[in-house]
Amino acid sequence: MDKNSKIYIAGHKGMVGSAILRTLESSGYTNFTFTPYPEYDLTNQQTVRDIFDIEKPEYVIDAAAKVGGILANNTYRGQFLYENLMIQNNLIHAAHDHGVKKFLFLGSSCIYPKLAPQPMHEEALLTGTLENTNEPYAIAKIAGIKMCENYYKQYGDNCISVMPTNLYGINDNFELKNSHVLPALIRKFHEAVQSRAKTVEIWGSGNPMREFLYVDDMADACVFIMNNVEAKELYDDYHISHINIGTGEDITIRSLAEEVGRLVGFDGNLVFDASKPDGPPRKLLDVSRLHQMGWKHGISLEEGIKKTYSWYLNSKNIRK
Repeated sequence: MDKNSKIYIAGHKGMVGSAILRTLESSGYTNFTFTPYPEYDLTNQQTVRDIFDIEKPEYVIDAAAKVGGILANNTYRGQFLYENLMIQNNLIHAAHDHGVKKFLFLGSSCIYPKLAPQPMHEEALLTGTLENTNEPYAIAKIAGIKMCENYYKQYGDNCISVMPTNLYGINDNFELKNSHVLPALIRKFHEAVQSRAKTVEIWGSGNPMREFLYVDDMADACVFIMNNVEAKELYDDYHISHINIGTGEDITIRSLAEEVGRLVGFDGNLVFDASKPDGPPRKLLDVSRLHQMGWKHGISLEEGIKKTYSWYLNSKNIRK
């Protein structure tokens, strides 16, 4: 991408979209198009067509999605499936109609089977049963991957899908009802410190293993891929439909909780509620292909948690 290329970031106010914008701006890019929600409803096909007719973007990064943790995924199943399908279908097809130079679709590691061999390589897609709690969201993202793949195969569209691991960082969601595990832990431990609580309750057994990537690393990988990877290379040379983005390292939820508690300053006891769902026993991405392409993450889990907690305190004007 040239520095003056017109780039449309869908979902620029979310955690991922805002990180991509920060990364692009810090690299000297200045020409952007945004469609903030609810002013622009990307589930509406005509709205999306009008955006492309008026703005005529050269590059599109689709970071717009309906997202949440286990509780939200399992509660709003129909909504997660419908809204994500509509958003991505409208954007991918409008980009095709307008001859966009490159389209980047962001998915999720939940696309892989619940019991996929670990670490999960790209070829594991569609080889087994999905985790039930987030199956609708996963199906929507799989559909997006296949839409990108087949728009390349039929039309030659330069459409690439990336599958990030669990993300966290600046602009994360800390609402306990629909947040992911790491920001939820930060908030729980912070409030426990403030209230001088002796215990913190955590969903599940603590045994599942998860991989975590700081969102600015994710954004850096996306910009790297936009500048260095073409659809032809992805589908014809690597023979894969998408690229995993992660650290290649994982940690148990119990160990994660202990680490977050230590960094936040909690010295009480952890209570694990095993009656709550664990999700898949392990979710670790095989990121060897991305490493071969020339990109690796640069921010450690400890550093990332510190950055995220600092942002949480500053953004909410919360007393430490």
